[in-house]
Amino acid sequence: MTKLIPVFVAAALCGALAAPAAHADVLLIKQVRKEQQLQMPTRGMSMAQVERKFGAPLRKLDTRGGDTPKHPPIHRWVYPGYIVYFERSHVIHSVINPPQHAG
Repeated sequence: MTKLIPVFVAAALCGALAAPAAHADVLLIKQVRKEQQLQMPTRGMSMAQVERKFGAPLRKLDTRGGDTPKHPPIHRWVYPGYIVYFERSHVIHSVINPPQHAG
């Protein structure tokens, strides 16, 4: 009987740890679906193309990187609801802004 207790404890811990991961998966799926519905710049677009199609960004954040050839400059433009990431002058990704939590 004493050998079964660690098995029950392990099973209970495993179940407790799996629940947050499942919740995170659901949030990720919702985020991906939201990104698919929202019109955002796509990979490979130039900065000029993005401005022509989506207008001027609300803000242009400070450039990151650019200190070596292996670390190209990354530009970030903020639009309502999403941020566009550029490597040098082309889009590498557009990401929905995370929801703001009250607290």
